[in-house]
Amino acid sequence: MTPSIQRPQTSPGRGIAAAAITDTALILVFAAVGRDAHQRGDVVAGVLLTAWPFLAGAALGWLAARAWRNPVSVRRTGLAVWLGALVGGMVLRLLTGQTVVLPFIIVALLSLGLLLVGWRLAWAGAKRLRRT
Repeated sequence: MTPSIQRPQTSPGRGIAAAAITDTALILVFAAVGRDAHQRGDVVAGVLLTAWPFLAGAALGWLAARAWRNPVSVRRTGLAVWLGALVGGMVLRLLTGQTVVLPFIIVALLSLGLLLVGWRLAWAGAKRLRRT
């Protein structure tokens, strides 16, 4: 008889925090890449100025999807966080007088989708591979 190997269980809170931190970090990367491409002023303040509307929108997406229930779900959480970051970010940028033009919306749509849904797809694929 072969003894079964038990993997240590992680607390649900750690998974939720890890997903929230991942989303936050990826939105900051999105903002940093955009700031770098346009070479605008102070790096840290500029990244935060660019990122905050998208971070707020992502937080609304987290709330709308109740993401803490399944933070790595591609459909339920990933899509809600992506669309929340995109739509919320653009609305907040408009309301605060920041630039919102069609090319930027398209870049944000694709970039945030790749980042916020993409890491969840990669996670699901890795999880599936581990099971086989």
